[in-house]
Amino acid sequence: MGRTDKEMVLGVFFNYTGHHVASWLHPEACADAGVNWAHFKQISQAAERGKFHFIFFADWLAVRLASEEALSRSSQYTAHFEPLTLLGAIAAVTERIGLICTATTSYNEPYHVARKFASLDFISGGRAGWNVVTSANPAEAWNFGKEKHYVREDRYDRAKEFVEVVKGLWDSWDDDAFVRDRETGVYFDPTKVHTLDHKGKHFNVRGPLNVPRAPQGHPVIVQAGASEFGKDFAAQTAEIVFVAPPDMKTAQGFYADLKGRMAQYGRSPHELKIMPGLNVIVGETEAEADAKFDFLQSRIHPQVGKEILSTILGGVDLSSYDIDAPLPELPDSDEAQGGTRKFVVEMAKRENLTIKDLYLRLAGARGKRTIKGSVKRVADEMEEWFVGGACDGFITQPAYLPGSMDDFIELVIPELQRRGLFQKDYRGMTLRDNLGFKRPRSRWQASKQDKTT
Repeated sequence: MGRTDKEMVLGVFFNYTGHHVASWLHPEACADAGVNWAHFKQISQAAERGKFHFIFFADWLAVRLASEEALSRSSQYTAHFEPLTLLGAIAAVTERIGLICTATTSYNEPYHVARKFASLDFISGGRAGWNVVTSANPAEAWNFGKEKHYVREDRYDRAKEFVEVVKGLWDSWDDDAFVRDRETGVYFDPTKVHTLDHKGKHFNVRGPLNVPRAPQGHPVIVQAGASEFGKDFAAQTAEIVFVAPPDMKTAQGFYADLKGRMAQYGRSPHELKIMPGLNVIVGETEAEADAKFDFLQSRIHPQVGKEILSTILGGVDLSSYDIDAPLPELPDSDEAQGGTRKFVVEMAKRENLTIKDLYLRLAGARGKRTIKGSVKRVADEMEEWFVGGACDGFITQPAYLPGSMDDFIELVIPELQRRGLFQKDYRGMTLRDNLGFKRPRSRWQASKQDKTT
């Protein structure tokens, strides 16, 4: 499978104070970032100046389940802005950068999600993206009148139908349905509105959506997951896939596997961007990068490190284990982060890592790969993965904000541009334009054209 794109796609994942678990303790970080609008305005505009393709926010619908001591020492996913609301505000102070956030299929309704993301697409002039997830946090069930969280199979089955309904609702109106003709008094052409009338296993949704067809047709669909279901779901539906392979060989295998599945769904491999998460600690020299990294690592409290590792592994209780002991044999867990857990367990065995080794390796970037070093080293590794068929680009994860992102923009991006690996300006006005994706035809338009050919 030859590469036709010569430039990588870059996104930036904002995790409020930063991705390192001790980020809020950095003296240059914004400690109250979760509810500080000025902070988000600043970093979003900086990301746009850096020509990132998009910014991304994850989300949970509950405070994390963790020990009180660990939770009280962490700023990660405890109390913060609702991201879709936040992206609406960011849309007003940016012009070209894409705006992506998570909305779970487990504790939402398709109509709500379709309406909100279509609205964001209009507000932003065609820059919205929806990260489709199934909830992994069992505490979310308790906030929505349920005693128990959905089991994995039910979550995935619901998610598949959920996306089908949302995409159907986004096609409720033809692109030219709203004539708004004052002479005739006709506001919209009634022949160009379509009732979905979906009746399925999980949802009965009549429609039509009370938002016109969005500027992008459909907001860009993003998905994360390395399970067999996740890969099939992505091959059928996703346009960006956020992954966490631990090494280049694993990434190349995942890339070939997922791209190879797309033909059975009538899709070209070029309709999907595979983007590993990447935590970059960069300095003018190796020593400078080491110093930045070591400072953050020194601030990780052992209880916090074990709790983060426990979450990655699916809620396994590690509290009674010595941090200098090997990882114990793990019981099966419905809440494990699928492929990520497998990667971590295999890495621990292969490298004979202790629990402390693991949390120092993983806590900073939550299981995503970290590159630490000089500008040349960082750019060389990114180029190797991109040219070597391991990815289409990266979702960068600044260790602390704004400093780590500023370092990347000032040091790494100019080097990637010098090598011809990254854009010097945006290609268009919409996220689809800038990703090189075509605007999807409405299913009703496609059906009419198919009947006439």
